[in-house]
Amino acid sequence: MLHTLDFVWIGLAALAAGMINALAGGGTLITFPVLTAVGVPAVMANVTNTLALLPGYIGGTLAQWQDMKTQTRRLGYILPASVAGGLLGGILLLSSGEKLFRQLVPFLILLASLLLAVQDPVRAFLMRRAEKHGNGKVSELWSTLPIGLAAVYGGYFGAGLSVIVLAALGLTMDESLTKLNALKQAVSFSVNLAAALFFVFSGQVVWPAVLVMAVCALLGGWLGGRLAGKVKPATLRWLVVTIGVTVAVLYLLRG
Repeated sequence: MLHTLDFVWIGLAALAAGMINALAGGGTLITFPVLTAVGVPAVMANVTNTLALLPGYIGGTLAQWQDMKTQTRRLGYILPASVAGGLLGGILLLSSGEKLFRQLVPFLILLASLLLAVQDPVRAFLMRRAEKHGNGKVSELWSTLPIGLAAVYGGYFGAGLSVIVLAALGLTMDESLTKLNALKQAVSFSVNLAAALFFVFSGQVVWPAVLVMAVCALLGGWLGGRLAGKVKPATLRWLVVTIGVTVAVLYLLRG
């Protein structure tokens, strides 16, 4: 049973996550630990977190809608893989049980922190690759395999998903980073939407927390947008990475 002070902490975490996602990414590394810290079981915390942060993906998708409209052919085979992977990840999460998931949590957080840490090098590599190869023809259908695997991870935990998706797209498609980012946003939204719709009927959702977090995350996203250009994304990203690694170590020490 959550108390008033618990909702204050949850709301503040979601506010911070919304700002972080708007500026650098990695907001889940803030909200998930706070949910577990106030007593929400790990699986319920992950399910609740997925639903609560979904509005942020909607906003990001709408922001890149113009670039997505030119990618209908690619979306035609990428999105089914994203939805299927997201559903499978959600099924695996609910099937793994609380004990196994808690054992995996520190390693998942470490993985997400690593992915966030390498985000800039990944983008730089993809930009150099695009400049070198131009618009050469590649077997883009191969992208459905890594995208599908990334989607399974996204439905299961999700933090750092965008980095995996962007890398998978960049390595299988010769395209500008702007359009790759639009595809990445569509994939991330589809994965989280599929998992969220599945979780709605799971009985594992802490709905009061979802409502508080969704409102605060939206406000945080707006504040993050206002702060863009005033805060260095790289600095914020490394702060989140540090927090993620620290939290993972604490989970490991607690057993």
